[in-house]
Amino acid sequence: MGVASCDAMVRGLPSILAVALLACGASSDDIVLVGTVERTLIDLVAPASERITTIEVERGTHVHAGEVVVRLDPSFALADLASAEAELAGARTGSSIAGSDLERAIALHHSNVISQQQLDRARLARDEATTRLWAAEARVAAMRKRVSDLTLVAPVDGVVDQLPFDPGERVPAGAVLAVILQDGPPWVRIWVPERAYARLGPGSEGRVSIDGVARELHGHILDIAREPAFTPHFALTERERAYLVYETRVALDDAPPALRPGAPARVALRLAAERSQAGK
Repeated sequence: MGVASCDAMVRGLPSILAVALLACGASSDDIVLVGTVERTLIDLVAPASERITTIEVERGTHVHAGEVVVRLDPSFALADLASAEAELAGARTGSSIAGSDLERAIALHHSNVISQQQLDRARLARDEATTRLWAAEARVAAMRKRVSDLTLVAPVDGVVDQLPFDPGERVPAGAVLAVILQDGPPWVRIWVPERAYARLGPGSEGRVSIDGVARELHGHILDIAREPAFTPHFALTERERAYLVYETRVALDDAPPALRPGAPARVALRLAAERSQAGK
């Protein structure tokens, strides 16, 4: 097939499969796919609607796990914590008094001064006071966790990629306050067509070309989805089986450290030899 006719077929196919189905310029044992570079993205999310007091890092800063990234105003959370701690102090006092009353009631019952019913009431009062103490301790723990959560730290080593808000802004609960690109090798997300699915697997090696990277990179398949998808989305028929694809990740073994996600990539994968049919 000539280059002109090959290009014409590319224009007539869905963009995500055009290169995959043609593999122009590759050997007959290769399949060429197009995809995008990906990295693990970690979102730091606001646990509550509060004002940003400080942002401790800048975009592009490398952070280590546990390093503070953003601080939210803890004023209301600290007030709730103080209230919970006061309740806890009262609950401890009540529990101590109820315990002492029960000890006296046991001694008086042994001396036949009070009835069994009075002893049971003292024991019930002690149990209720203990329950209130546990509830107060749990509330204090929850309030301390709430205060702690207002200081957002990096959960992994990585590079701060996005900081959507500025200090002083009030952010809604659930808003993404920072995005961290986790350290580690990136990968390319591609879609393997049905016709090549049985001839590829985890560990299959490939060559990767990325715009802006002068040298060709080496990679290998990390995983291939078991469930197929359709591109575009329409019903499966024999005629349309070519549009059945499997999401696949190809790890980049020698990627430049500064390689950012989103860059377009071209992946050439070597197909395993086809197995002969039974009886042939």
